[in-house]
Amino acid sequence: MRRRSVPAPVLVVGAVVSVQIGGALAKHVIKDTGPAGATALRLFFAAALLGLLWRPRISRAELPLVVLYGLTLGVMNLLFYEALARTPLGVAVTVEFLGPLAVAVAGSRRPRDFALVVLAAVGIVLLSRGGGAVNVWGLVLAAMAGSCWAGYILVSAAVGKRHSGAAPLVVAMFVAFLVSLPFGAATATRASAHSLLLAAAIGLMSSVLPYTLELEALRTLPARVFGILMSMEPAIAALAGLVILHEHLTGRQWLGVACVIAACAVVTATSRTSEQPVL
Repeated sequence: MRRRSVPAPVLVVGAVVSVQIGGALAKHVIKDTGPAGATALRLFFAAALLGLLWRPRISRAELPLVVLYGLTLGVMNLLFYEALARTPLGVAVTVEFLGPLAVAVAGSRRPRDFALVVLAAVGIVLLSRGGGAVNVWGLVLAAMAGSCWAGYILVSAAVGKRHSGAAPLVVAMFVAFLVSLPFGAATATRASAHSLLLAAAIGLMSSVLPYTLELEALRTLPARVFGILMSMEPAIAALAGLVILHEHLTGRQWLGVACVIAACAVVTATSRTSEQPVL
């Protein structure tokens, strides 16, 4: 009897869980190497693992756009790990989601979208003033990472129109590693063996595995449904922070997470076109 394939929604949820477990593990590496060192190690292992799976072939005409793709990826990761060093995982991921939300509502004149932006803003206020171990500078860095994520989405869409394979991501990941190297090389080279193993696991769980699962899911799953499932990522991040890192959010902060999730999910469900942001 032929085995049934795994349902596409399960693959997406698996990808989200994998990314957020990777984010939780990153905090342990950050303690050893600092945010920039952890970023460099994560991107190095991600680029190496992706390179083993897919052999990149990029034309000269495609290269400038792919390099820009990698620059946005590298800066986004540097900023996010800096935010992660200062604020709980669930809070950092929730604030970062403002980037994809901004892309989704950009240019819209619908009152509903404006109301959803206000809802997301209320969520951020609840996160920042809800108590707990939240650093304002960490929130700013997470928002800056979110703006890079918005740029990453736009650039990845342009790349996808020119190249349908995985090669651009492999090259972009290598470029992102080079971007992080001047900032993180000094501390990354002093990483303990334990941190190196964790960084390899993070490269697998935060890049290789989720990309593979998402790629398979998108073969059958409508982009809109994919986006709605991805909107659950802040909640999964908060749960990963709670279970793995013992990061407890207050009731107000959980409500803030829920506000941002609701805004992202509704925007995705009602948008005329859907982008597929990939971490």
